[in-house]
Amino acid sequence: EPVAPIGEFCAPIRAALAALPPDVRVIAEPGRVIAAPAGIAVATVMGRAQRDGRILLVRRNHEPMLGRWSFPSGFVDAGEVVEDAAAREAFEEAGVRVRVEELLGVYSTAGNPVVFVAYAATVLEGEEPEAGDEAYEVGLFALDALPELAFPHDASILAEWRARTGR
Repeated sequence: EPVAPIGEFCAPIRAALAALPPDVRVIAEPGRVIAAPAGIAVATVMGRAQRDGRILLVRRNHEPMLGRWSFPSGFVDAGEVVEDAAAREAFEEAGVRVRVEELLGVYSTAGNPVVFVAYAATVLEGEEPEAGDEAYEVGLFALDALPELAFPHDASILAEWRARTGR
């Protein structure tokens, strides 16, 4: 996040920032502005509710894929352990504490600056999902009744989870 609103920079810097593509994150601090590709690493948790085998999804309230269903996910903060980021995102987006389990895979696409790391996780006993600030709603879905998922890699992540869990 910029330290100052874009309007507080000089005209040449404002123009340069405005010209950046939307997939570039800007980090501004006194004396310098850094433009870095968004999503150097992304973590996600595949929620597994113990009660009936349904999986936890969130309906996104932000771009990309506004309004679409996906696994709780988000960016790994600089210096953060990836598994900790996965658990943090599950809590921030779905209001649940999880036990992060095995790595499902690392996904990337040519031309896309985001590297996506997916983990299997179990929702801890007694946790009830509730939409956080980055989700319109949270849902628990049977594997044979999933909504259309937001991202192309979501089907591969789900297939890997099914293969590993036998579901």
